Amino acid sequence: MTDPVLSEQRPADFRHATRVHGSFLAAAEKRILIWMAERMPAWVNSDHLTLLGFAAQIATGVCYALAARDRRMLLVAILCLGLNWFGDSLDGTLARVRRQQRPRYGFYVDHMVDSIGALAMMGGLALSGYMHPVIAIGLLIAFLLLSIQSYLATYTIGEFHLSLWNFGPTELRILLVAGNLALFRWPWVIHGRYRLFDVGGAIGLAGMALMLIVVTLKNTVRLYREERIG
Repeated sequence: MTDPVLSEQRPADFRHATRVHGSFLAAAEKRILIWMAERMPAWVNSDHLTLLGFAAQIATGVCYALAARDRRMLLVAILCLGLNWFGDSLDGTLARVRRQQRPRYGFYVDHMVDSIGALAMMGGLALSGYMHPVIAIGLLIAFLLLSIQSYLATYTIGEFHLSLWNFGPTELRILLVAGNLALFRWPWVIHGRYRLFDVGGAIGLAGMALMLIVVTLKNTVRLYREERIG
């Protein structure tokens, strides 16, 4: 059944959600991205950068899977994470600097690409031997649930949060880079009983679950108060 509210909304009626980005590195990252966007060759457009970021995230997952045979692939994964940051972070900035925004197209494509890329990366980790598949699947589920929460909040509240609790995609990439480097020296931790990425993944999963619960309750209470009956 078609939602009458959605069926009546035409492209011209589309309302931009307020972008909220409060991660630790947001201010510095924004300055760097604008600097790069202003110097980007004219033949490069946002779609090129989106494809680069997507391909790099898929390649990251492949590198993790191949690391089961050759741990040097963890270093290649770091390079792929850097390319992913470059493409994924710069595509929207380039569109805004050039005043070529396509808000509906950009929002839809960017986040579908992120979801598929996350599946590839977590799949690679599950096959790598450095993380238990159950933890990798748990992290993927938590990521997708947080994404769903974010998209629903964008529609119902009109705010799109690029980060939660001062932690965003860039900080996550930095943690992965640090983890990849640490694996060369400490693949097993806590008296050699647990894999480093299992411990880190379990902590990350607990944090993501807490984020999901707190933010969902906060938004539910806000919407209830704003649409109180009687």
